[in-house]
Amino acid sequence: MTDSLSNNFSLPVANVPAGLLAGRVAVITGASAGIGAATAHRFAAAGAAVALLGRRSGLLDDLTATLRAEHSAEVLPVAVDVADPAALTAAASMIRATLGRPDLVVANAGVMLGAPFDEADTAEWDQMIDVNLRGLLATGRVFIADLLAAAEAGRVADLVNLGSTAAEVIFADYPVYGATKAAVTQLTRNLRASLGPRGVRVRSVDPAFAVTELGSDMAHEATRAGLDEMRSAITTITAGDVADAITFSVAVPGRVNIAELTVVPTELG
Repeated sequence: MTDSLSNNFSLPVANVPAGLLAGRVAVITGASAGIGAATAHRFAAAGAAVALLGRRSGLLDDLTATLRAEHSAEVLPVAVDVADPAALTAAASMIRATLGRPDLVVANAGVMLGAPFDEADTAEWDQMIDVNLRGLLATGRVFIADLLAAAEAGRVADLVNLGSTAAEVIFADYPVYGATKAAVTQLTRNLRASLGPRGVRVRSVDPAFAVTELGSDMAHEATRAGLDEMRSAITTITAGDVADAITFSVAVPGRVNIAELTVVPTELG
């Protein structure tokens, strides 16, 4: 179970051909670290201009400096909370003015806060609904006109929503997290039906047991310890592994949409 986050900016970029995404303008939410940061490395290495959206401005600035130094990339850091629609709208205007209209959006921002249903802090439920669902909805809505314009101009346009295997698999102590991710899955499927005929490729990427800092801030100590145990019991995947899958999915020919992509440790089958 995971979506984003980790503080490691030394993420290897393996087998990303230079120029693979040349000319594309990408937006990544939850870009401060983890899967978001790893995806930014790969997109920048592939030649895309990249807007980094996240709440932690210091980490965004560090990542921006790294991407510019390592990849000579055009990068715009934007400190914003995706749960604030007005701030997200302002960020979108800044991106258009600086980088151009986006044609590639990765809605990656997410939080995972587990606890037994009868013991949970309901403020954590609100946080997950605000970020995992409302924030993802706001991200798609604020950039959909850009994606449709790219498609109408005959260019490839992608909306990638980060889901989780928790949408389909039962994890008893993560009922609300799983519910938010099930909503992401169903939303993505419906958006694919409505936007695919208009030329916008919509997909979900659903990781499981990627080692990031996701879940490290959950209040329920026993559930937090249980997450560590689950991760240590198998050979987990990395943020970079998920970023590789995302990059592959957006780089295939425009006639192809890899509609749903599940990325799990081999031991899970």
